[in-house]
Amino acid sequence: MIRHIVFFTVQEEHLQEVRAGLSILTAIPHARLLEIGTNVKTDQLGTEIDLVVYGEFDDEAALAAYKAHPDYQLSIERVRPLREKRIAADYDSRTAVKRPL
Repeated sequence: MIRHIVFFTVQEEHLQEVRAGLSILTAIPHARLLEIGTNVKTDQLGTEIDLVVYGEFDDEAALAAYKAHPDYQLSIERVRPLREKRIAADYDSRTAVKRPL
């Protein structure tokens, strides 16, 4: 399974509009799970992230199909002009470290 995580920073006045723009992604059918979360900012050392997209996909092909969907582009068109920073990471959960090495 591929886990897809994207972090966004957004100015406060654009937070709800960006959240709504990201919510478009939840209609794309290729993910097992897709969530848009607002950072509750409880970590003492890292509170700069405002919104998180978290997705689980069966494989890289499913993630690619998700990114090729027209709603993905629509979300980008709404979010990109309003967001400040975007940081993304994808990893295969089958090869992730799950116990001390």
